[in-house]
Amino acid sequence: MRAVHLFLLAASLALLPSMPAWAQAPASEPSIHDAALAQRLGADELGMRSYVLVILKTGPARVPDGEARKTMFAGHFANIQRLSDEGKLVLAGPFSEDPAGWRGLFLLAVDDLDEARRLTETDPVIVQGEMVAEYHRWYGSAAAVMIPDIHARITAKAP
Repeated sequence: MRAVHLFLLAASLALLPSMPAWAQAPASEPSIHDAALAQRLGADELGMRSYVLVILKTGPARVPDGEARKTMFAGHFANIQRLSDEGKLVLAGPFSEDPAGWRGLFLLAVDDLDEARRLTETDPVIVQGEMVAEYHRWYGSAAAVMIPDIHARITAKAP
């Protein structure tokens, strides 16, 4: 069995020069670390940071179709824009139909669950009971903080 492993290793190494560049391990390159950008994004030494992931689920009180529902969702989208403008909201969006009641998510650039609750508790969909929020600490790439700026650059039409 050991001979088979050695053969496979040798065969793999022989094929390495013919592999496309994207499939090969990167050569040792000088660091491109941008300390100023890392600091601006709140990155730690691994390029990561803490967030709070908010899962929006179907709540106990569906607002009936009509003007009240339109007004509620207009306020929801205004709240999303406000949180983004404040630099707190990194990502937001709906889930496809989900039998478990998952409606959408917010990724908030905050460390504290209580702060995440304060930021979302005034959202009209929460206030009116259309949705309820679950809060989860999440650790991910600090580059996610750049999503709102990039999204603004690629959006041709506002929702």
